[in-house]
Amino acid sequence: MKSFKSHRGLIATLDRSNVDTDQIIPKQFLKSIARTGFGPQLFYDWRYLPDGKPNPDFPLNAKRFQGATILVARNNFGCGSSREHAVWAIHQYGFEAVVASSFADIFRNNSFKNSLLTIELAEAEVEEIFQMTDRYPGLEATANLDEQRFTLHLPEEISFHFEIDGGVKERLIHGLDDIGLTLKKEDAIRAFEARHNIQI
Repeated sequence: MKSFKSHRGLIATLDRSNVDTDQIIPKQFLKSIARTGFGPQLFYDWRYLPDGKPNPDFPLNAKRFQGATILVARNNFGCGSSREHAVWAIHQYGFEAVVASSFADIFRNNSFKNSLLTIELAEAEVEEIFQMTDRYPGLEATANLDEQRFTLHLPEEISFHFEIDGGVKERLIHGLDDIGLTLKKEDAIRAFEARHNIQI
Protein backbone atom coordinates (compact mmCIF):
# COMPACT_ATOMS: atom_id res chain seq x y z
CA MET A 1 0.00 0.00 0.00
CA LYS A 2 1.41 3.41 -0.92
CA SER A 3 1.90 5.97 1.79
CA PHE A 4 -0.06 9.19 2.11
CA LYS A 5 1.61 12.18 3.74
CA SER A 6 0.53 15.26 1.81
CA HIS A 7 -1.24 15.91 -1.46
CA ARG A 8 -1.92 19.08 -3.42
CA GLY A 9 -4.45 19.02 -6.22
CA LEU A 10 -7.42 20.53 -8.02
CA ILE A 11 -10.76 20.44 -6.21
CA ALA A 12 -13.93 19.05 -7.78
CA THR A 13 -17.25 19.49 -5.98
CA LEU A 14 -20.22 17.15 -5.96
CA ASP A 15 -23.11 18.99 -4.35
CA ARG A 16 -24.98 15.93 -3.12
CA SER A 17 -25.68 14.28 0.21
CA ASN A 18 -26.14 10.56 0.88
CA VAL A 19 -24.02 9.48 -2.09
CA ASP A 20 -24.30 5.71 -1.79
CA THR A 21 -21.92 3.04 -3.00
CA ASP A 22 -24.31 1.90 -5.72
CA GLN A 23 -24.03 5.33 -7.31
CA ILE A 24 -20.27 5.42 -6.79
CA ILE A 25 -19.88 2.09 -8.60
CA PRO A 26 -23.09 0.42 -9.89
CA LYS A 27 -23.61 -3.26 -9.19
CA GLN A 28 -23.08 -4.42 -12.80
CA PHE A 29 -19.39 -3.53 -12.47
CA LEU A 30 -18.74 -5.62 -9.36
CA LYS A 31 -17.92 -8.86 -11.16
CA SER A 32 -14.17 -8.23 -11.21
CA ILE A 33 -11.97 -8.47 -8.12
CA ALA A 34 -8.82 -7.48 -10.00
CA ARG A 35 -8.74 -4.04 -8.31
CA THR A 36 -8.05 -2.36 -11.65
CA GLY A 37 -10.08 -0.64 -14.36
CA PHE A 38 -12.87 0.80 -12.20
CA GLY A 39 -12.12 4.49 -12.79
CA PRO A 40 -14.22 4.76 -15.99
CA GLN A 41 -17.25 3.35 -14.12
CA LEU A 42 -17.14 5.88 -11.26
CA PHE A 43 -20.60 7.51 -10.88
CA TYR A 44 -21.53 5.74 -14.11
CA ASP A 45 -25.28 6.37 -13.98
CA TRP A 46 -24.68 10.07 -13.31
CA ARG A 47 -21.71 10.62 -15.61
CA TYR A 48 -23.25 9.10 -18.73
CA LEU A 49 -26.51 9.44 -20.64
CA PRO A 50 -28.45 6.31 -21.74
CA ASP A 51 -26.67 6.45 -25.13
CA GLY A 52 -23.28 6.29 -23.42
CA LYS A 53 -22.33 9.92 -24.03
CA PRO A 54 -21.08 12.08 -21.14
CA ASN A 55 -23.85 13.84 -19.26
CA PRO A 56 -23.12 17.57 -19.64
CA ASP A 57 -25.05 18.33 -16.45
CA PHE A 58 -22.89 16.14 -14.20
CA PRO A 59 -20.24 18.18 -12.35
CA LEU A 60 -17.29 15.84 -12.92
CA ASN A 61 -17.80 16.16 -16.68
CA ALA A 62 -17.28 19.92 -16.50
CA LYS A 63 -14.08 21.14 -18.13
CA ARG A 64 -13.08 23.08 -15.00
CA PHE A 65 -12.93 19.87 -12.97
CA GLN A 66 -10.90 17.77 -15.40
CA GLY A 67 -7.81 16.42 -13.69
CA ALA A 68 -9.20 17.01 -10.20
CA THR A 69 -7.65 14.88 -7.45
CA ILE A 70 -9.65 16.11 -4.44
CA LEU A 71 -13.39 15.46 -4.28
CA VAL A 72 -15.66 17.50 -2.00
CA ALA A 73 -19.21 16.34 -1.26
CA ARG A 74 -21.84 16.80 1.44
CA ASN A 75 -22.87 14.56 4.34
CA ASN A 76 -23.10 10.76 4.64
CA PHE A 77 -20.80 10.05 1.72
CA GLY A 78 -20.30 6.35 0.90
CA CYS A 79 -23.49 5.08 2.54
CA GLY A 80 -25.29 1.95 1.37
CA SER A 81 -23.93 -1.52 0.83
CA SER A 82 -20.38 -2.48 1.74
CA ARG A 83 -18.32 -2.65 -1.44
CA GLU A 84 -14.61 -1.98 -1.55
CA HIS A 85 -14.99 -1.46 -5.29
CA ALA A 86 -16.39 2.01 -4.49
CA VAL A 87 -13.06 3.07 -3.03
CA TRP A 88 -11.15 1.47 -5.89
CA ALA A 89 -13.26 3.41 -8.42
CA ILE A 90 -12.69 6.75 -6.68
CA HIS A 91 -8.96 6.15 -6.37
CA GLN A 92 -8.55 4.84 -9.91
CA TYR A 93 -10.42 7.83 -11.31
CA GLY A 94 -7.62 9.93 -9.84
CA PHE A 95 -8.89 11.18 -6.49
CA GLU A 96 -6.41 11.05 -3.61
CA ALA A 97 -8.70 12.56 -0.97
CA VAL A 98 -12.42 13.01 -0.34
CA VAL A 99 -13.81 15.78 1.86
CA ALA A 100 -17.31 15.63 3.36
CA SER A 101 -19.17 16.55 6.51
CA SER A 102 -19.64 12.85 7.33
CA PHE A 103 -18.83 9.42 5.93
CA ALA A 104 -20.37 5.99 6.25
CA ASP A 105 -18.18 3.95 8.60
CA ILE A 106 -17.54 1.00 6.28
CA PHE A 107 -16.64 3.26 3.36
CA ARG A 108 -14.25 5.26 5.55
CA ASN A 109 -12.54 2.10 6.80
CA ASN A 110 -12.23 0.73 3.26
CA SER A 111 -10.71 4.06 2.20
CA PHE A 112 -8.00 3.94 4.83
CA LYS A 113 -7.08 0.41 3.73
CA ASN A 114 -6.58 1.66 0.17
CA SER A 115 -4.60 4.89 0.79
CA LEU A 116 -7.61 7.12 0.08
CA LEU A 117 -7.76 9.90 2.67
CA THR A 118 -11.22 10.86 3.92
CA ILE A 119 -11.39 14.26 5.59
CA GLU A 120 -14.40 15.02 7.76
CA LEU A 121 -15.12 18.70 8.35
CA ALA A 122 -18.02 20.64 9.83
CA GLU A 123 -20.92 21.39 7.50
CA ALA A 124 -20.12 25.11 7.62
CA GLU A 125 -16.52 24.40 6.58
CA VAL A 126 -17.62 22.19 3.70
CA GLU A 127 -20.02 24.92 2.61
CA GLU A 128 -17.16 27.42 2.62
CA ILE A 129 -15.12 25.11 0.37
CA PHE A 130 -18.05 24.89 -2.05
CA GLN A 131 -18.38 28.67 -2.13
CA MET A 132 -14.66 29.26 -2.64
CA THR A 133 -14.49 26.62 -5.39
CA ASP A 134 -17.35 28.36 -7.21
CA ARG A 135 -15.73 31.75 -6.76
CA TYR A 136 -12.22 30.71 -7.81
CA PRO A 137 -12.21 28.35 -10.82
CA GLY A 138 -9.18 26.08 -10.77
CA LEU A 139 -8.92 26.24 -6.98
CA GLU A 140 -6.35 23.86 -5.53
CA ALA A 141 -5.97 22.59 -2.00
CA THR A 142 -3.45 20.64 0.03
CA ALA A 143 -4.39 17.79 2.33
CA ASN A 144 -1.56 17.49 4.85
CA LEU A 145 -1.99 14.37 6.92
CA ASP A 146 0.98 14.98 9.19
CA GLU A 147 -0.41 18.38 10.26
CA GLN A 148 -4.04 17.22 9.91
CA ARG A 149 -4.78 20.33 7.92
CA PHE A 150 -6.72 20.98 4.71
CA THR A 151 -5.65 24.24 3.05
CA LEU A 152 -7.33 26.15 0.24
CA HIS A 153 -4.77 27.95 -1.91
CA LEU A 154 -6.56 31.27 -2.24
CA PRO A 155 -4.99 34.76 -2.43
CA GLU A 156 -5.31 34.55 1.35
CA GLU A 157 -5.12 30.88 2.27
CA ILE A 158 -7.81 29.27 4.40
CA SER A 159 -7.00 26.17 6.46
CA PHE A 160 -9.20 23.68 8.26
CA HIS A 161 -8.05 21.26 10.94
CA PHE A 162 -9.39 17.70 10.71
CA GLU A 163 -9.36 14.85 13.18
CA ILE A 164 -8.16 11.34 12.41
CA ASP A 165 -7.51 8.26 14.49
CA GLY A 166 -3.84 8.01 15.45
CA GLY A 167 -3.54 4.40 14.35
CA VAL A 168 -5.10 5.14 10.97
CA LYS A 169 -2.80 8.14 10.54
CA GLU A 170 0.26 5.97 11.15
CA ARG A 171 -0.96 3.34 8.68
CA LEU A 172 -1.51 5.93 5.95
CA ILE A 173 1.75 7.81 6.47
CA HIS A 174 3.80 4.59 6.46
CA GLY A 175 1.72 2.82 3.80
CA LEU A 176 0.83 -0.11 6.02
CA ASP A 177 -2.01 -2.44 5.06
CA ASP A 178 -3.12 -5.30 7.32
CA ILE A 179 -0.23 -7.47 6.15
CA GLY A 180 2.23 -4.63 6.65
CA LEU A 181 1.00 -4.14 10.21
CA THR A 182 1.49 -7.84 10.89
CA LEU A 183 5.00 -7.81 9.43
CA LYS A 184 5.97 -5.04 11.84
CA LYS A 185 5.69 -7.71 14.53
CA GLU A 186 7.61 -10.31 12.52
CA ASP A 187 10.36 -10.71 15.15
CA ALA A 188 7.81 -11.28 17.91
CA ILE A 189 5.95 -13.79 15.73
CA ARG A 190 9.14 -15.71 15.00
CA ALA A 191 10.04 -15.74 18.69
CA PHE A 192 6.57 -17.07 19.56
CA GLU A 193 6.86 -19.77 16.89
CA ALA A 194 10.26 -20.79 18.23
CA ARG A 195 9.00 -20.99 21.82
CA HIS A 196 6.07 -23.15 20.81
CA ASN A 197 7.91 -25.20 18.17
CA ILE A 198 5.56 -24.03 15.41
CA GLN A 199 6.67 -24.91 11.92
CA ILE A 200 5.06 -23.42 8.81
